[in-house]
Amino acid sequence: MKVIGFAGFSGAGKTTLVEQLIPVLRLHGQRVSVVKHAHHKFDIDHPGKDTYRHREAGAFEVVVASDKRLALIREFERPTQLGVHDLVAELDHSVDWVLVEGFKHSDLFKIEIWREPGEGEAARPARYAEDPFIVAIATDTPERLPAATDLPLFDLNDADGIGSWLLRNSARFEYKVERHG
Repeated sequence: MKVIGFAGFSGAGKTTLVEQLIPVLRLHGQRVSVVKHAHHKFDIDHPGKDTYRHREAGAFEVVVASDKRLALIREFERPTQLGVHDLVAELDHSVDWVLVEGFKHSDLFKIEIWREPGEGEAARPARYAEDPFIVAIATDTPERLPAATDLPLFDLNDADGIGSWLLRNSARFEYKVERHG
């Protein structure tokens, strides 16, 4: 299993890039999973549904499955911040790639998604100059990057090019569980 992160400010284009990379990797016969960091309270369940009713009744975990999919919903009794390695451990390790969106402070290799701030927006610092886990940058304005770099630069809209680069360098992204404790 290979793991690559995508880090950047909200609205930079992480979700769009990950969404475009999935079919690129699938076309090369790769099975892909995604880990997404959510900053706010979110819910994948809806009032009135059986699973929602089970959670509301106090179930710690609810697993719902059909012949097409499985979902696990776990309620934490107190706020719990799981790390990216905890979430990767929850996945089926037979997948070829795990694309991690968010977790910009993690010790995973990451592609930084960087966009120049729009008019009236505050400056957004880039992480690549200080984060040794940033291995490439995807941007739509390479000439405006805040600092020079020798890292590979990709057009943010070139999912095919980024996917090809990931596949050519796949050994570099092999997930080593022992590295993370």
